[in-house]
Amino acid sequence: MSRHIRPMIAACGLWSCFASAASGAQHIQGPRLNGTVTKLAEYGAEADGGVSRIGFSDADLAGRSYVMGLMRDAGLAVRIDPAGNIFGRRQGSGNLPAIVFGSHIDSVPHGGNFDGDVGSLAAIEVIRSLNDHHAVTRHPLEVVIWMDEEGGRFYLGSFGSDAAAGQLPADMAGRQVDGGDQLATWLKRAGGDASQLAAARIPPGRVAGYLELHIEQGAVLEKAKVPIGVVLGIVGISSRTCVAKGFANHAGTTPMDQRHDALAAAARAVLAVREEVRAEPGRQVGTVGMLKVEPDAVNVIPGRVTFTVEIRDLDQRRIDHIDARILERLAAIGSEERVSIECTAPEVSRPALTSPEFQRIIHLAARDAGLPAMELPSGAGHDAQNVAQFAPIGMIFVPSRAGISHSPQEYTAPEDVTNGAEVLYRSLLKLDATIGADSPSQSQ
Repeated sequence: MSRHIRPMIAACGLWSCFASAASGAQHIQGPRLNGTVTKLAEYGAEADGGVSRIGFSDADLAGRSYVMGLMRDAGLAVRIDPAGNIFGRRQGSGNLPAIVFGSHIDSVPHGGNFDGDVGSLAAIEVIRSLNDHHAVTRHPLEVVIWMDEEGGRFYLGSFGSDAAAGQLPADMAGRQVDGGDQLATWLKRAGGDASQLAAARIPPGRVAGYLELHIEQGAVLEKAKVPIGVVLGIVGISSRTCVAKGFANHAGTTPMDQRHDALAAAARAVLAVREEVRAEPGRQVGTVGMLKVEPDAVNVIPGRVTFTVEIRDLDQRRIDHIDARILERLAAIGSEERVSIECTAPEVSRPALTSPEFQRIIHLAARDAGLPAMELPSGAGHDAQNVAQFAPIGMIFVPSRAGISHSPQEYTAPEDVTNGAEVLYRSLLKLDATIGADSPSQSQ
């Protein structure tokens, strides 16, 4: 971190704050950008104002088509890799690796219209604004729309960026869901190819750097009344699916001491996850977010319950030892309740720290735009943490109203969306001038 930035951090406390007079006019056309955010919200729209644009769904495919149209209108050369990731390329003047920036457009079920969308559409708006100002960059620029960041249908992780990092499970191509839908079929509809997933891997050195603009999904920026967040790192996530197997039997004729109640065991498991996560100080969190009870009848003792266990923290070692304690608790609960509890191996996104140099550049970009900025960690997972496996990363946060996300009430004000895109624009130009400055003829 720059020696000029350190004294500011000390003066501001835990998070550093920066502000100065604006340098030059705003480059981003806010109404144009926010108009695309509003338009994308139509794909998978729900009556309460939220959206269900789940990865590998018809709504997702329609949204992708809309976004690719915007990319082509902005003069980008569009391609889709085998994992369904969309890339739009703008050539640079030098023979250099690309600077990549973007996000995702898929949503959680009954989610909001800003998570992922802001970063994706702001990336396209940056290209439009570069065109407006006839700006030429040394590096090629690539806008990326990652496939299925939220996961859920075929995979619990961030599908597209996991593929880019070479982290998808070996059995991925053959996966299907209970209704019979196959990943390979949906991926083909999205322009990908399940038989060639390994070819989506991006080796180190291919990408000069990656930037992602995103809503905070928390309330830190709003509470501090600061418009720009400079992300220090992204928490790791361990997600696994567990199944409690008991014996389904008549609810009226089976005595309590003869039951093998899978739901009773699962209920205790939910509390055990909370207790183990709370057992030590820190910012770690644990969640059981899904329960599926079978046979799900009022007069039948549940014989099978499927549930998820997710742990998040910036320290992978802490995640691992909490996870191990939870598994021990689940084994004991199963024995006491006379059911079996079996869990899959975890699907893991490891913690990722952002590049100090990228942090410095984002600070400077915010300063030049006349926008205060503060440093903070990300408690949510993002595609950027997978990209960190093969390239340096930086992230820019903008405020979320009341810290609400993954909800129809998710909201980021238009001026905050515009501010974030302006900082992204300026950061990209600074990165373009800085990265590889000593080797302008570096080959791709």
